[in-house]
Amino acid sequence: MKQVIQDFKTGRLFVDDVSAPALQPGFILVRNHFSLISAGTERSTVSTAKASLVGKARQRPDLVRQVLDTLKKEGLVETLKRVRTKLETLKELGYSSAGTVLASLDTRGVFKPGDRVACGGGGYASHAGIVSVPENLVVRIPETVPLDKAAFTTLGAIAMQGIRQANPRLGESVCVIGLGLLGQITAQILRANGCQVFGIDTSTAMVDLAAKTSCHAARPRGDEYILSASETFTGGHGFDSVIITAATQSNDPIELATAILRRKGVIVVVGAVPMNIPREPHFYKKELELKISCSYGPGRYDRSYEEEGHDYPYGYVRWTENRNMAAFVKLLEHKSIDLQPLITHVFEIDEAEKAYDLVTGKVQERYLAILLKYPEAKTATEPMAASPAIKLQDSLGIGFIGAGSFAQKFLIPYAGAHGELISVVTARGITAKSVGEKFGFRSFSTDARDVLNNPSINSVFIATRHNTHAALATAALEAGKNVFVEKPLALNEEELTRVMEAARRPDAGRLMVGFNRRFSPLAVEARKCFSRCPEPLLINYRVNAGFISKDHWIQTEEGGGRILGEVCHFVDFLQYVTASSPVSVFAQCVSGDSTKMPDQDNVAITLRFGNGSIGQISYLACGDKLLPKEHIEIFGGGHSFIIDDFRGGEQYAGGSCRRLKMRGKGHQEEVEAFLHAIRDGLSSPIPLDSLALTAATTLAILDSIHTGLPQPVVCC
Repeated sequence: MKQVIQDFKTGRLFVDDVSAPALQPGFILVRNHFSLISAGTERSTVSTAKASLVGKARQRPDLVRQVLDTLKKEGLVETLKRVRTKLETLKELGYSSAGTVLASLDTRGVFKPGDRVACGGGGYASHAGIVSVPENLVVRIPETVPLDKAAFTTLGAIAMQGIRQANPRLGESVCVIGLGLLGQITAQILRANGCQVFGIDTSTAMVDLAAKTSCHAARPRGDEYILSASETFTGGHGFDSVIITAATQSNDPIELATAILRRKGVIVVVGAVPMNIPREPHFYKKELELKISCSYGPGRYDRSYEEEGHDYPYGYVRWTENRNMAAFVKLLEHKSIDLQPLITHVFEIDEAEKAYDLVTGKVQERYLAILLKYPEAKTATEPMAASPAIKLQDSLGIGFIGAGSFAQKFLIPYAGAHGELISVVTARGITAKSVGEKFGFRSFSTDARDVLNNPSINSVFIATRHNTHAALATAALEAGKNVFVEKPLALNEEELTRVMEAARRPDAGRLMVGFNRRFSPLAVEARKCFSRCPEPLLINYRVNAGFISKDHWIQTEEGGGRILGEVCHFVDFLQYVTASSPVSVFAQCVSGDSTKMPDQDNVAITLRFGNGSIGQISYLACGDKLLPKEHIEIFGGGHSFIIDDFRGGEQYAGGSCRRLKMRGKGHQEEVEAFLHAIRDGLSSPIPLDSLALTAATTLAILDSIHTGLPQPVVCC
């Protein structure tokens, strides 16, 4: 299928073929007929990508702060890797489209193939032939509504939410400042609502259009009589509300709004404008109110609503994103608004670059609403060729299922250095294309079967979200592949049992889990230090894990929580250093009432091992982020060994101290160990029983927290 793509590093914008996205539970697969270019939002996005590195930094100071925080905590090398990974990425554009349903896995069974629908959401309703959109961002459209008009639905929902924030009554006077596409739609909806609408814009062309189609009166901002005209329009009382849909670096829209509002009037900010509120002469004396409108409405930026499909109760949250979208479609159905005068250009998807030449000002021509039109698209997701076929290198054919930032930073480069990168699969075609071309994979697609069924691939790396690990690992093992799966291996006992059964089949390949810390130079040195110790060890492992909000995917069913998702790392490390298996565990978490942080993110864990060793893990999310993440103290046989965040260490023995300068958490070493084992015909670097014990231990930790009692570690 065709998709509009932008290279975020170079700023180059182009149209190319990518695989259709994968259909996930709770999503609807839609063949686009039209998508709308939102000039204001997309001009900013495109301009940021086209800017130099310094220009990008100026436009996104929030990202600069993140980079500086990473630099303080992880050092220059790791920070550069992260920045490079983010920059060398292909981006999709667009967030409002309309088309027909190809297939649906929506939880309520509402959508059927052939249904005409409008779609919303950045990263979902993209400028692409086929899109996969979560069910709460899709609404049906009747046969009487043309698909080109339905493509405006997301922008219409944004306008609708701004109006709802103003809460205008029948007959009230409302001023719309900024008569671009969003402002024109806002004015039309207000007029349909029975309001008296006045428009203001810096462009006389937009003012003239609004006066003909949406506003009862409109004036250019430069009109010297604009205040007088406002007073005349409102009978000298001032506007009941002002909705700002402009996008500007000037504070003028806010200042003008305070001047033309009545006492106790309302300012609603929808567009991107500064909000330096002048207390005098109007804001304070008139007791004005300022409101911010958040995009399409309630549900925006709520992962539970947008991605997981959980709706808000109708009686308590009357207008959500989805309901705003549906209400706008009703206006179209009843012909209460007319979008045709707003459409200035329609381009075939292959000509999308011409459309963006208008948006970025490369071509000087008046435009307002720009639509992209799509031809009939294939539903198949054949893998896209990235490079000519090459002879396998020593029988190491590698496939990746999942290729997010972590995989691009730590797994793919090291795997590619020791084997042939055959195919990469991700949920979205643009990501697969981006990663495939960046790292030189032979092919890329959105269908995991292109890896699992490929005879050229004998080694599969799984780096998807946690809830898919067990099923994909099981399928790959049953297909006779060697499997490297990122932690965690499984999220419950049933998944763990199935994976272990598949791994123990006579024809199964090797199974490896991404427990990198045991492969770090300092861990290897610690194991060596205590290898002949006749006594049990006592280990204190402090993890300053940092805050992750409750609505992050790691905290949901997809991630399984941080104990299953990350504490498994530290359990494996303790197994490695003690050279023993865990037999019991006792865990307690804090008892707090935080609405942002789960109690289990702050937990103290005590592990007892078969050889008498004790390991204590303090996993903390409540510490300062500048404190290094991991600190380990190992004691036994008169020796002590300290590891400081895997950057350096100290070995104490015989009254002397040996300082160790060894960096790295073992990511490269673990990938190399796995691939060397395959090439040399050796068993997996981590024994199967150890992998099973680590997963079983994390499940026992959760049981201990829930029961308040020590729990045995039972291996499947």
